[in-house]
Amino acid sequence: MHVELARQSVVIKCNLEASIMTGNYEMYYAAGLLAQLTNREIAADIRPEALHDLVHGWLDSFTPANGHEKHLVHMLKYYHPDPDRYDDQMKQLLQMGLHEQHMWERFV
Repeated sequence: MHVELARQSVVIKCNLEASIMTGNYEMYYAAGLLAQLTNREIAADIRPEALHDLVHGWLDSFTPANGHEKHLVHMLKYYHPDPDRYDDQMKQLLQMGLHEQHMWERFV
């Protein structure tokens, strides 16, 4: 999987405020975005179920500022990770989300 595809997928879905997350790659990027929006940190090597649980603990206290953020929360809330799928690209996507400079821009 090319990591840019997962990034673009999350951005497009949030821009359209439609669709759901379809894989752990998207979850890792989206979790990085949420961590950035809430000024929180996530361990670089966190596993899928632990990431899911961590992020879910933040959702109730997060107030989305716009439709993009609202849909990001929606996608994270209803996604169930595959605990057996984990690789270095997920770590990379998490870091991309944590340090995203062009949030919601399709092509950078």
